[in-house]
Amino acid sequence: MFCLVDCNNFWSPSGGGVRRYHLEKINYYKKRNDIKYVFVMHDAKTYTEKIGDNIFIEHLKVPKVLGQWEYRYLVRQSVLEPLLLKLNPDVIEVGSPYFMPRIVNSIVKKHQLKSKVFGFWHADFPVTYVRRFLNKMPFNMAQKGESIAWRFARKHYNSMDGVIASSQIIIDRMKDNGMTNIQFVPLGVDKDAFHLSKRDEKMVAKLKVGEPDRLIMFFPHRFCREKGLRLLLVAYPLLCKRLSHEPTLLLAGTGPDLGLVKSAANTHTHIHYLGFVKEINDMAAYYASADLGFALSSWETFGLSLVESLSAGLPLIAANDGAAKEHIEKSEAGLVLDELTAEELCEKIVAFSELKNKSEWKEKARKYAENLSWKNCFDRQLSSYQNV
Repeated sequence: MFCLVDCNNFWSPSGGGVRRYHLEKINYYKKRNDIKYVFVMHDAKTYTEKIGDNIFIEHLKVPKVLGQWEYRYLVRQSVLEPLLLKLNPDVIEVGSPYFMPRIVNSIVKKHQLKSKVFGFWHADFPVTYVRRFLNKMPFNMAQKGESIAWRFARKHYNSMDGVIASSQIIIDRMKDNGMTNIQFVPLGVDKDAFHLSKRDEKMVAKLKVGEPDRLIMFFPHRFCREKGLRLLLVAYPLLCKRLSHEPTLLLAGTGPDLGLVKSAANTHTHIHYLGFVKEINDMAAYYASADLGFALSSWETFGLSLVESLSAGLPLIAANDGAAKEHIEKSEAGLVLDELTAEELCEKIVAFSELKNKSEWKEKARKYAENLSWKNCFDRQLSSYQNV
């Protein structure tokens, strides 16, 4: 039986896109009795969890990363090695650049396993985590750091049997920096769960507080700088002065800027902190009931929450790079920022509020998302893995 193993240091129980990707993947393989699928989940203790005839979660004891909430980074080869030797899988998917590419490649080479190794480019890390972090440093540190990161990527990913990426903009950047053997596989969306029909009119009436023209905005992303949260919080008071009614802003999630979110909710009557929304039905209702959403990160490699928003008919204000820009340009269901400033964001939101054809934007959003599905994603991915 063909065996596929997923290894990913980006997994977190409260994570967003990566968590959704793996949960949907598990659901997909529950219906495939011809495939043994194993997800390696970092946890507080080591044990095997069987969740289907051929579906297993191998929990490995891995310490938490200091200051990184619920993330656990596997950094020692000896922790993963016995499991891969026991499974000797046909394919190993490496979902993060942190430690895992070196560890997996080393194990496969050391023991001459039959396993083919594929990387999944969940994060455009040379730009997102290196250049962005060093951007304000002197002596061209950002440029030098990014160069080193691309060198690392070429070393570890070009030696794999393939690399999967879900954004054409990101793939173009990878190729420009010497990455090879890249395959385009768009991720999916649950089109039935995230649908315009999930709109909750009672929720809408409650949030509009007697003002039918009050704008309802929804931000369901990790509370951190890279997702554009701070930009939105700075823009909000500007909007209150520009719009006829103070807009409603719903903030769902968690992250290092949680304190800023709670402070904003305490300061402004119409900003509401929802916490981490676990249930899909609840999230779908928020998407479908809002008027406008946000995709303010320039570093998205696909942006699952973006596509969920569009599937539920929610237009977006998007950043001017990465998958955020790509989705909006393809769908024509939103506006792209010319620059990432609070003033520009305010202008775009005001422009959206003045549109007379908002319902057409909702229809465009839904139509675009209907072309994406998790089944197509994993069918295509599995075909690549089996035919390498």
